[in-house]
Amino acid sequence: MSTPGEYYRSFPPVSKTYGVACLMTTAAFYLDLYNPENIALFYDDVFKRFQIWRLITNFFFLGPFSFPFAFRLIIIAKYGVSLERGPFDQRTADFVWMLFFGALSLLGMAAVPVLWSPFMGVSLVFMIVYIWGREFPNARISIYGLVSLKGFYLPWAMLALDLIFGNPLKPDILGIVAGHIYYFLTVLHPLAGGKYVFKTPRFVYLLFLFGIMFA
Repeated sequence: MSTPGEYYRSFPPVSKTYGVACLMTTAAFYLDLYNPENIALFYDDVFKRFQIWRLITNFFFLGPFSFPFAFRLIIIAKYGVSLERGPFDQRTADFVWMLFFGALSLLGMAAVPVLWSPFMGVSLVFMIVYIWGREFPNARISIYGLVSLKGFYLPWAMLALDLIFGNPLKPDILGIVAGHIYYFLTVLHPLAGGKYVFKTPRFVYLLFLFGIMFA
């Protein structure tokens, strides 16, 4: 039986790094080490005060410790890891690019006032769910042990659950949109005969190699 340390080390690098970063961000919030407003996405602060870090840090706050927060970490640990070990196996740079593209798409949508949110991490996590559902459409999923459905319907089932529980739907919908844009460009468009032009940029590979060297 593996120890907790061995179990932790067994996780692939990207999902592990993102999950730990989200956990530490919320833990630091409870230790009063920062004010969430200082890492939130406020475009006025980004462009007028050059607080560029807000374009990145807003994706690491998934909310206070709660059941929804734990559920989002589980999504990263289960579905993010499944993607990284499955369709993106030996393609870590491509997995990073998927998340990077998703973040860019969400930042673009957040520029529209009605779509803006101070923290877009929940949407990025939901994008992972959507991509997983498209990559594993026939996988059997159990929702709270009550309902069994195919992986393709997982994001829509989670959307319905948020509606029932009274949670905001906008983050989920934005994640679905970002995920569909990525999946359309990388899978659906090429399958329809279109040219595959959505290649992972060279700088992502360089960043990945740099990370390996100094890990």
